[in-house]
Amino acid sequence: MFQTVIDEKLRTNRIPFSADLPEKLSVYLQMLTEWNEKMDLTAVLEPEEMIDRHFIDSLMLLKTDPGPFRSLIDVGTGAGFPGMVLAMAVPETRVTLLDAQQKRLNFLQAVADETGTDVTILHARAEDAARQKEYREQFDAAVARAVAPVDVLCEYLMPFLKTGGKAICWKGPSLDREMENGEKAIRILGGETEAVWTCPIEGRDWDHRLLVVKKNRATDARFPRKPALIKSAPLGTGKT
Repeated sequence: MFQTVIDEKLRTNRIPFSADLPEKLSVYLQMLTEWNEKMDLTAVLEPEEMIDRHFIDSLMLLKTDPGPFRSLIDVGTGAGFPGMVLAMAVPETRVTLLDAQQKRLNFLQAVADETGTDVTILHARAEDAARQKEYREQFDAAVARAVAPVDVLCEYLMPFLKTGGKAICWKGPSLDREMENGEKAIRILGGETEAVWTCPIEGRDWDHRLLVVKKNRATDARFPRKPALIKSAPLGTGKT
């Protein structure tokens, strides 16, 4: 039903897309709306805001740092943003969607089946999966659209990356005050800040940005630590 609206928004925001993407995203939107009535997937209820906040925002990566990424993991994917959207837009990338809540992954599997999107669904906590051989330092990109500060977020993301890979964080205006501690944590974890991209969405006054961190060396085996320790003593504070 919203296929035409999605097509127009992709064009207005100058996002490159394949001919079948608007239809897939329209199905995704319909399923998100239906499933959201039964479970907590998104607090955004207005369809056009869903399109902008969840779909267009996720796809801003294609305008700033399109890769190519052969493999990508979305850590704490929730309802699939940005990972599922990127999997639809860039099918040549092997996308893994990680979340600790099985009910969210059930929704994402249903979306993948309905739209013919090839993704790997991983039910695990990030700190556990990042210590498993089949996932640690195996990905070209690790992404997250989370409310956690940069120093916390990067401790979850960086262990998944190959050397030379990129951690990409969807952030808002809080990024400025997070970066002092964030830079310290990034260095400890073996990386450096490569870029900060501003990502305006047409018709919205949102301050959305993408932080891109490049991994230069292997992450120390100590990381990630237990969640309670990550939260109480973030790497950037020097309390470790």
